[in-house]
Amino acid sequence: MTSTPTIADVAAAADRIRPYVRRTPILSTEVDGRPVVFKLEHLQRTGSFKLRGATNALLSHPLPERVVTASGGNHGLAVATAAASVGVPVTVHTPDFVPAQKAERMAAAGAKLVRHPEMAEVFAAALEEGKEPGVRYVHPYDDPDVVAGQGTVTAEIVADAPEVDSIIVAVGGGGLASGVALAADGRHVVAAEPEGCCCFNAAVRAGEPVDAPVDSIAASGLGANRIGTIAFGLLTEAKAQSVLVSEEQIVAARDRLWEEFRLAVEPAAAVAFAALLSGEVPGERPCVILCGANTEWSPS
Repeated sequence: MTSTPTIADVAAAADRIRPYVRRTPILSTEVDGRPVVFKLEHLQRTGSFKLRGATNALLSHPLPERVVTASGGNHGLAVATAAASVGVPVTVHTPDFVPAQKAERMAAAGAKLVRHPEMAEVFAAALEEGKEPGVRYVHPYDDPDVVAGQGTVTAEIVADAPEVDSIIVAVGGGGLASGVALAADGRHVVAAEPEGCCCFNAAVRAGEPVDAPVDSIAASGLGANRIGTIAFGLLTEAKAQSVLVSEEQIVAARDRLWEEFRLAVEPAAAVAFAALLSGEVPGERPCVILCGANTEWSPS
């Protein structure tokens, strides 16, 4: 499924998923004297934006007998949660390096977990199982229903903070980023990635989606080795700006979000803020999407 969704699909997705997801708040503040808007999507149910796309993908078609997907954590948890809400069993193929907390949450949501050493094997196994009769394979990002669902994040930004003139989004496979490009209504789109995990930047340099290394503290959230076909098309059409950040910048951004704003996010969500702090993001009032909070935490 690689047809390109439209802004009308985003509007339809918003209506479809409204009973199942939160309309997350925005925070208008200043960072180093610059007006900034944070989209607090890490407060979404399941701890990330992924629930939007997973829910829309399941509700856009007749319900299957069971669902299968491939995920490093957040998407799998979202699909398991969405499937449980409509009574459909789900299998999640996941890499061995998935954080224990994410694996535990997927299992608690009702998912059967199947582990593999490498992400390539994760996707291959999920795709093969998805060919079985009665099974729906929900791609983590390269699915028009998933992209339309993720686009509802940006539709909310545009409605709640119309003064925003640039939107910064972390890129893994590109589901959220392509949703941003689809619904940004002409606003500048900044695609932020770790230096060691940058499949969109690799595609920009190659002129087409290509395989790229996956090596970053943010890999469990941004660990795709190739940008999605839909995402590459929409981001290219939107003339999205590619910004790379180092591991040190990601950690510093994550720590600053907590220390200055008491916002606890996972490393993948701090990538967009790290891009803002790099000084490479234009705009009078940029918006940083904090996309997830499925990070390790323990009470003192």
